[in-house]
Amino acid sequence: MTNHKFTLLIPTKNRLTELRFTLKKLQFILENPLVDCIICDDGSTDGTSEYLTENHPNIKVIRNRSSKGIHAVRNKLLSLVKTPFALSIDDDAHFITEDVLKNIEEYFKNNEKVGLVSFRAFWSLKEPLSTNTIEKPVRVKSFGAVGFAMRMKTWNEIPKLLEWFKFYGEEDFIAFQLFKKGWKIDYLPEVLVHHRVDVKSRKNDKDYRLRLRRSLRSGWYLYFLFYPLKEIPRRFFYTLWMQLKLKVFKGDFKALIAIIQALFDVILNIPRLYKNSNRLTNNEFDAYQKIADAKIYWKP
Repeated sequence: MTNHKFTLLIPTKNRLTELRFTLKKLQFILENPLVDCIICDDGSTDGTSEYLTENHPNIKVIRNRSSKGIHAVRNKLLSLVKTPFALSIDDDAHFITEDVLKNIEEYFKNNEKVGLVSFRAFWSLKEPLSTNTIEKPVRVKSFGAVGFAMRMKTWNEIPKLLEWFKFYGEEDFIAFQLFKKGWKIDYLPEVLVHHRVDVKSRKNDKDYRLRLRRSLRSGWYLYFLFYPLKEIPRRFFYTLWMQLKLKVFKGDFKALIAIIQALFDVILNIPRLYKNSNRLTNNEFDAYQKIADAKIYWKP
């Protein structure tokens, strides 16, 4: 066992330029004697592992020879944590808040039923002009995985992520499992993360169709895993209709292909969904619906 308090976790794949910038911005955390750091290179072909080995000997690097997906990566990273708390950040993000560790440790100490905290996240290529906020901590249904901290005791109480999801849905999977175990997720706005992405441009990316397919199917997977049976048909067909209405009927035929592929993914995985289901009871579902939605995007 280590006497450190935090383990900083960073998943990465083929984003060496972004990762180098992130590590530079996180130097104040990496130099903290109470922090371990583990990076998982998920099959990068841009020299990520070699760079880390040569330039960051104090960081533990694990490498997948071929990409296994974010669910497998998070399972691996979290399984290696020996500290009381895990602090996770994406490879294209960094903390603007300087008292990150102090804020998180104090919050967990003062809120014993909180198993995970999510952070205020600003999504843009440029840092916000103002970092001030009047927001207060609040309990939320789920969280954004761009930056979060977890009480490791809770991770050891819940089922591990389903690696055949590959991408998307890990946040809500964890959230539902924590809820079933009586743990809370809180939004902690004192900690500000800068996520260095241009969300609007993603539709023009080459992987747009693949992203949409994976996003849709993961949402539908979650319905079949956790929702009461009576809730599934209405929500499933509503989301299907909205995708057709907002994308396909407006001429986005890439979306049509993604929707059809996602439907086939759900059909093929029905046996797995049945085997791994952990449904909320009707009373649990009603209580869950009363919790505030996850706060993913912050605007100054």
